[in-house]
Amino acid sequence: AGPVLLTRATQEQINALLAAHPEATVVGSTLVWRSAAPRDANVVVASAGTADLPVADEACVVLEAHGVTATRLTDIGVAGLHRLLAELDTLLEAELVITIAGMEGALATAIGGLTAAPVIAVPTSVGYGAALEGVTALLAMHATCAAGITVVGIDNGFGAAMAAMRILNHKDQS
Repeated sequence: AGPVLLTRATQEQINALLAAHPEATVVGSTLVWRSAAPRDANVVVASAGTADLPVADEACVVLEAHGVTATRLTDIGVAGLHRLLAELDTLLEAELVITIAGMEGALATAIGGLTAAPVIAVPTSVGYGAALEGVTALLAMHATCAAGITVVGIDNGFGAAMAAMRILNHKDQS
């Protein structure tokens, strides 16, 4: 009865699924068919840079499969802090924020310091130098001084979206 998802699919898997379910939606390597009914939730997916977009896409399509259309904020990383601050009203109105960032992962701390909403942080494997394929962002997000941030694994847009759904579903049951 719930949504059906296939994430991180290969082209062969995508072709096979589309042959069986031509009505399926494909976003990157994620396929969705039999989505849930739309629901009212103010979720923001904020990505630091354009290299983080594939992970943001995955999070958004998983949310959409569960009936949640997220507001997307892109390219608002701390290297251009003015772009983040320009979206302050959107962030303050959100009931939940997913942050996606590579390099040093500072976006999660910045947003966690601005909003009282639950923040789910996704480190990405993008970056150079000491980014260590996402390990630096992962450790920084775990060590954040903005208390209460939830951190999922590197490049895990699916996991972030599912953590968001758990929070939203629990809130709806209260």
